[in-house]
Amino acid sequence: MTDTKLADTYRGYVACLNNQDWGTLHRFVHDEVHYNGDRIGLSGYRKMLERDFSEIPDLYFDIQMLISDTPFIASRLQFNCTPKGVFLGLPVNGRKVCFSENVFYEFLDGRIRHVWSVIDKAAIEAQL
Repeated sequence: MTDTKLADTYRGYVACLNNQDWGTLHRFVHDEVHYNGDRIGLSGYRKMLERDFSEIPDLYFDIQMLISDTPFIASRLQFNCTPKGVFLGLPVNGRKVCFSENVFYEFLDGRIRHVWSVIDKAAIEAQL
């Protein structure tokens, strides 16, 4: 897979998330996906995303930076959203917050096999 094709696949993945199109998530995420070192599998990954959207109804993944170096993607995602209650251990409780996530992905056979994610919690704390 070329870097351009991998970047296009990643953009399709983000569109899948933003549309909450869980029926097509398997096209982008490997059955044996790992998240921050833990094997959670496709079903665990889907549950994590569904929970995120339940707790943050206006969640939207906005790609700010995207670097593709097959088989890896590095992305900086921006969020401007309103978590309903406690988020990352912080009492957000319906307040609008803006923060970023730096995330790295490793693809295997055209699907995400490993995800390493760091959310800028300090940005949220500063807004509260």
